[in-house]
Amino acid sequence: MDFSNYTIGYGITGSFCTFARTRKAVTELVALGANVIPIFSYNAQNFDTRFGSAKDFVDEICEITQNEGIRTINQAEPIGPNNFLDVMVIAPCTGNTAAKLSNGIIDTPVLMAAKAHMRNGKPLVIAISTNDGLGINFRNIGSLMNMKNIYFVPFGQDNWKSKPNSLVAMLEFLPDTIECAMKGRQTQPIIRTYSS
Repeated sequence: MDFSNYTIGYGITGSFCTFARTRKAVTELVALGANVIPIFSYNAQNFDTRFGSAKDFVDEICEITQNEGIRTINQAEPIGPNNFLDVMVIAPCTGNTAAKLSNGIIDTPVLMAAKAHMRNGKPLVIAISTNDGLGINFRNIGSLMNMKNIYFVPFGQDNWKSKPNSLVAMLEFLPDTIECAMKGRQTQPIIRTYSS
């Protein structure tokens, strides 16, 4: 797989428990030759959690991509008129972000970037990560799946015993999903047996 001709907007929202896998996914895209522009939600930029320091995580992503990224709504808006992304990824995409995107609410840098990018008719790839994917957010995921130019990274139930409504994307399938999305196809199957 050669992504050397791709400029990928990589939106990161606050599913902090998946940040280690996110870091690995970003590293893989860079290794495939992509120019990766990170786009950070306010929560991803500012919340320190038991999974680590927000500043350390943001700094690591910027170092991996060699790009300071997009951190404000104002910085994200020109993605539309300047039309410089080939594909945009939201990984992880929280249930909160999926719900807002599904309902046209644009109040974070990642959501503005997605809105701006989608106006150009180019693919948006979503890697869902939410504890209520089979609960209240199920309808939002279904709505997004039926929208033109939106593609999903395959996902599964990450812990059906303790969290029966939780869904998490398998980021090892992100490059394949991007490659298919660039051809206007959804990688299949979308729902798989979860592997961490």
